[in-house]
Order: sequence, then C-alpha cells, then structure tokens
Amino acid sequence: MSIAKRRLSPEASRGMALAAARDLLIESGPQSVTLKAVAGRIGRTHANLLHHFGSASGLQKALAAYLSDEVCGVIAQAIMKTRSGEGTVRDIVDLTFDAFDKQGAAALWSWMMLTGNEDALDPIVDAIHALVDDIGEGGHEDHEMHEDTLALVLMALGDALIGERLSGSLDLARNSARDMAERQLGHALERWQQEHEA
Repeated sequence: MSIAKRRLSPEASRGMALAAARDLLIESGPQSVTLKAVAGRIGRTHANLLHHFGSASGLQKALAAYLSDEVCGVIAQAIMKTRSGEGTVRDIVDLTFDAFDKQGAAALWSWMMLTGNEDALDPIVDAIHALVDDIGEGGHEDHEMHEDTLALVLMALGDALIGERLSGSLDLARNSARDMAERQLGHALERWQQEHEA
C-alpha cells in the first residue's frame, strides 16, 4: 500500500501536505501552491485538503508558518553554535539568505502581499520575533538583537527579490549583500562576546 493510500493521522496528513506545498513553492513558485496541486502531489483529494486548511489562503498561511518554524529552528541552532565557537557568522548569514531565496520564503511573502493575503505573513513575523526573544540575552528587551535581526532579514529578503539584478547593475559580486551582512553580524557577535567576557 502506497504512502498516499495509507490512512494517516490528521497531523501526518497535514505534515505531508505542507512538505509537498514547500516542494511546489521551491520548484515552481508560490502561484503553484494550490489545494489541487498539493492534493495531486500527495494522492489526496481536494476535499481532504479543504478539511485540513479550509481554503487556499489557509494552506498558504500554514505553509508560511511551516517554513518559518523550520527556518528559525535552523538559524537558532547556527547562532548558538557560533556563540560557542562551533559555527561561523557566515553560516547564519547563508542559512538566512538561503531561506528567503532557495527555500522560497521571499517568493511566498511577495505573493501573499500581491494577493492581499497579508495576514499569512504573521506566522513568519511571529516566528522571527520568537527566535529573537529566545536567543536574546534580555528576551524581548534585547533591542540590539532586534536591530541585528531586522537588518539581516531585510537584507536577505531584498537580496532574494532583486539582489542578482541590482548587484549586477552596480557591477558588484553576486554575494556582496551576504558579505555585508556577514560583516555587520560579525560586529554584533564581537559586541556580544565582549559583553560576556566583561
């Protein structure tokens, strides 16, 4: 019996649908993430996905939350490794930039904005906020961490959307934005280390 025909728990079925939606997003862009396409990808019915997500908008919002949780979890681990000396600042930068570019988060954000489904961005914003509060020294009060995160996310988002064309038109290397983010985050890490050595 194939995975698609096996009876799955609601959580497993939902998770399988979100993984398929993520794959469609990466392969073909956000406009391809429809209930029909996801249902076809996992061998389920349109009605089955309606039951889990309520609408195409609900699927897209759930996908935004799914991506955010995955990405923020990986970035949090990279930050903790960097603080302990096991990882590098470039690891954090590359993971963040790749999340917006190669994993489709920027395309999903822009699609949500264009289709008027702006509340689908809430899970992404909430996940980033929770990440910063978790790793910040003063929780929500760590304003420097908030500023560093804002700069990194905006640079990664902008780079995913127009970085290739803009860097080319300015005759800069394609990785220029990543290099700039690495320098900025490196200064922030040095500041954090100095504060903890004091």
